[in-house]
Amino acid sequence: MPIAHLVIEHLDQLYTVSGSGPRAGHRQGDIAPTIDGAVACDASGQILAAGDTATVRRVVEVADTTIVIDGRGQSLVPGFVDAHTHVVFAGDRRDELRKRLRGATYAEIAASGGGIISTVAATRAASEDELKAQSMARLREMLAAGTTTAEAKSGYGLETAAELRVLRVIQTLNREQPIELVPTFMGAHEVPVEFRGRQRDYVRLVIDEMIPQAAGLAEWCDVFCETGVFTPEESIEILEAGQRAGLKPRIHADELGASGGSQAAAAVGARSADHLVHVPADGIAAMARAGVIATLLPCAAFYLKLGRYAPARDLIAAGVPVALATDINPGGGFSPSMPFAMTLACFGMGLTFEEALVGATINAAASLDRQDRVGSLEPGKQLDAVLVSGPAINLLRVGAASIACVFKRGKGMTSHGTD
Repeated sequence: MPIAHLVIEHLDQLYTVSGSGPRAGHRQGDIAPTIDGAVACDASGQILAAGDTATVRRVVEVADTTIVIDGRGQSLVPGFVDAHTHVVFAGDRRDELRKRLRGATYAEIAASGGGIISTVAATRAASEDELKAQSMARLREMLAAGTTTAEAKSGYGLETAAELRVLRVIQTLNREQPIELVPTFMGAHEVPVEFRGRQRDYVRLVIDEMIPQAAGLAEWCDVFCETGVFTPEESIEILEAGQRAGLKPRIHADELGASGGSQAAAAVGARSADHLVHVPADGIAAMARAGVIATLLPCAAFYLKLGRYAPARDLIAAGVPVALATDINPGGGFSPSMPFAMTLACFGMGLTFEEALVGATINAAASLDRQDRVGSLEPGKQLDAVLVSGPAINLLRVGAASIACVFKRGKGMTSHGTD
């Protein structure tokens, strides 16, 4: 019988979110809590058992050195997987928030020199140490809100040296703080100022120079497929070049309009198409046929004042798995909180709590090809978990101190590190 390093037992509710992922259709919300639940892990943080307390106690040995936590009055859910972030950048664009609150649109702010381009200037000027320090602060906030794994994109360099610098910082951050980071190359985030009027030249730079050098630092390749940014044809060309270099495809799609991004995602077999605020019916059908996960970003729609959210119910009805993410970024992703994203998904997109929890855990993990390690509480996986005060649905109480503790590989964490 294996000796447990940690046992959390007598939980009011244990949501294991077990079973193969991603979950689609009716399986998106087909989860239920175990009452008087427990989970146990070994010293490496690997889960040994999860289920009701009596069963877990029968299959693991509790030694003098075992840490035993009484979970009465609390609930446990898998650690959140934030599947779409722009967490590494320099500079501050909160002045744009004030402009947006006065009625300025995303396009108007960009036309006046704001938007992505202003962050590009600050990021290009920042050293690796400066990028690391600024991003570390944001990651501490994400951890405190329950995020234990997160995707992290480049895309604020838009030149080879700066893009590679951001990817190196992501590598460093992955070693030096608790959240596991999944690196994505996104040199095709915008056309930089020096290439305006020469977009074809920039696409060639991304394909011929950036992708070959980024391939050793990133796992994924992403493109902003949007009217006025990159066309579906350019997006497919860039993502296919990434595939040849060993980078798996994902795509920003149909955020500000029906851009053809969802169809491009299906054409290249992207693991995930993200945003999808304006995804058309034929785009949903194409994604369903191709097995593309829809990663929805309700915080972005909220902060950008888009006036609508992605059609999550239509996607689920079509059998497209729905994942959730914060889209933390300097211009439209001001919240580091996955519980806030879940709350908006429930009240803005019509998801049930269970569907939102699946979207924030196992489906988000699947969108990053991490479902074999994280996203659910099952034997053999990492004990990444969020301990909630009271019932798990308390996560939707925005602003309340609902999270009692966050566990990464079986270690209790605070926003400052290990307890």
